[in-house]
Amino acid sequence: MTLKDGKTGMTLKILQIGESPLKQRLMSMGLIPGTKVTVLRSAPMGDSIAIGIRSYNLALRREDAVLISVEQVG
Repeated sequence: MTLKDGKTGMTLKILQIGESPLKQRLMSMGLIPGTKVTVLRSAPMGDSIAIGIRSYNLALRREDAVLISVEQVG
């Protein structure tokens, strides 16, 4: 399952981030394996996804969210 597949309210644990030019940037923003995130909402037209991670909220494009492998934890 990828972060793109997450539904509003789901709590997910990051398993890995696929290779891409954004990998280092995503990891520096706290998206590292083992971190729990909560899906907050999705854009109406399906372009972006908002997640809660640690003490802040982050919006990601769906094309970037598909690179992040996750598993549901709660």
